[in-house]
Amino acid sequence: MTTSAPQLVSWTEAGRHRTARWRSASGSTPPAAVVAVDDGITADKAYRLATKGVAMLWRGDFPNARQLLRALARRVPASTTATFHSHRQAQARRARVLAMVLVLLDSDHMSDLRRAPDTRQACTEVYGPADAPSVVSLRELLGVIGAHEWRRTGILVPELDARIRPHYGVFSPVRGEYVRLVAEAPLPSRALAFDIGTGTGVLAAVLARRGVERVVATDQDPRAVTCARENLAALGLGDRTEVQQVDLFPRGRAPLVVCNPPWIPARPTSPLERAVYDPGSRMLHGFLDRLGRHLTPGGEGWLVLSDLAEHFGLRTRDELMAAVGRAGLEVVGRSEVRPGHGRATDSNDPLHAARRAEVTSLWRVRVTPSTQRRPITGRP
Repeated sequence: MTTSAPQLVSWTEAGRHRTARWRSASGSTPPAAVVAVDDGITADKAYRLATKGVAMLWRGDFPNARQLLRALARRVPASTTATFHSHRQAQARRARVLAMVLVLLDSDHMSDLRRAPDTRQACTEVYGPADAPSVVSLRELLGVIGAHEWRRTGILVPELDARIRPHYGVFSPVRGEYVRLVAEAPLPSRALAFDIGTGTGVLAAVLARRGVERVVATDQDPRAVTCARENLAALGLGDRTEVQQVDLFPRGRAPLVVCNPPWIPARPTSPLERAVYDPGSRMLHGFLDRLGRHLTPGGEGWLVLSDLAEHFGLRTRDELMAAVGRAGLEVVGRSEVRPGHGRATDSNDPLHAARRAEVTSLWRVRVTPSTQRRPITGRP
């Protein structure tokens, strides 16, 4: 087995040519042009460099680097229209500019910048053990540090009366309404349940705490699999739950199959967005189309889905119901809740009208009687 050579970043500092390994959890390519800068650079000059594709390796005070990011963000033109696509384009422009501020880490994942935080544990959790000096985007590094704090302190989930500890790149259950829906819906059975796309394992934990004797949780992201296993073990549920790294369904059938797919049918721009953005609704349609092959007779599928895509004009309710019908399923119940997070009430958000109207629903579906009588073929 061969491994690819690490990508490198090159720059000149104090008259000396230097190189270091490029690290990016999102898989972005290293910048072609890099200059060393310090506290003396103005935000306007930094913005001009960033928009020309020139990255800046920060050699000044660490808090000042964070201030520069904020100043750069203010200079990126905002969306001129309150539409989803214009908002995404503005987000992409902002991300490209902010990614141009870089930080050098030593062979122990530490920065030598003045007043820099201890980043060793946070970086090890995301990048693995340090083996050489490396360069990272400051914006990504701040995300890595923030994720480490979430992982360390955890997120209190009232339905569990316990904390779930998300890993970097795994969707955090900070929006608790979807957890509440699963905690309150009437269980069709307590024998077995599948949790498709488990993420942190929070829904698998809720089902197990509700008395489901065995829960099989799946996710195709290895980080999510590790995260879910750790959370379920910490909650004392390891003996009643199993986490598998597979795409969508495990083998077999269950009387209850739960899925909370990404809600927005659009292309993610980074691994961090994959829990929210689902190109072409691949996961949603994959769940619906194959659900009947994994339900026991009379079993239920629970589809937990926000209607935000409908308010963005990316999917209609009729299209969703048509997908349910094509899969040979019928809706037998629905519960809903309005979100309580801050963005739903932020009038400064350009997409405020859509977020204010958002409703998250738990759709209970079953195989239609006519479909149950047909032979099942195709993928498991």
